[in-house]
Amino acid sequence: MFNALHLKGRPVVLFNVWDAGTAMAVARAGARALATGSWSVAEAHGFRDGETLPRELALANLRRIAGAVDLPVTVDLESGYGGSPDAVAETVTRAIEAGAIGFNLEDQIIGQTGLYAVAEQAARVHAARAAVDRTGIPAYVNARTDLFLKAEPADHDDKLLDAALQRADAYRAVGASGFFAPGLVDDGLIGRLCAACALPVNILMRPGAPPTQRLAALGVARVSFGPAPYRLAMRVIEDAAREALSGT
Repeated sequence: MFNALHLKGRPVVLFNVWDAGTAMAVARAGARALATGSWSVAEAHGFRDGETLPRELALANLRRIAGAVDLPVTVDLESGYGGSPDAVAETVTRAIEAGAIGFNLEDQIIGQTGLYAVAEQAARVHAARAAVDRTGIPAYVNARTDLFLKAEPADHDDKLLDAALQRADAYRAVGASGFFAPGLVDDGLIGRLCAACALPVNILMRPGAPPTQRLAALGVARVSFGPAPYRLAMRVIEDAAREALSGT
């Protein structure tokens, strides 16, 4: 079961994919589960991150990925394609119908610079959990906060971490399965988050972040790679194309 892979100190590593081909490649590499990244999926389809990729296209892509592999697939639903709890519930239901066994739901307001208030986002997470329960499939609700992405790493401090923990507690109370804190890279703050958070903690691998082995020692339960695999693949293709075309 996908939920059982989230073990504090023994994190599940998700090398994010964006289509059926990359899903099969990562599966062959020995992955225990697969995850899409909204940035990568959008870019691969000629869109930009931030729910500019139509929901129907995102779900069709998810369906192809889930149908191509025998691994659990979790999908990045960004902010749920709608501000209201009802809109979130509809998106979650359709994602599970398309084959998802988990999903990310972020608290940033799409098209704006701020985040939903804690109570507003808690209502949205609660709607997501209720939608999951209605399907009868134990999908993993990965509640994401963008607090650390909205601030420079140099400004990450105990006050910001306390705000994140307040959100984590509110999301846990309404049924979140895990807590995703992308942008947080400080060793000490990650350790404090893992020690104080009642939910399994997900950290995004990015420049400045501790290596996976260190994240495990700090108590992280899930490590995501986000857009990094897509960027790596595109660099390889571009370099190979440049070399091939240089002789023409």
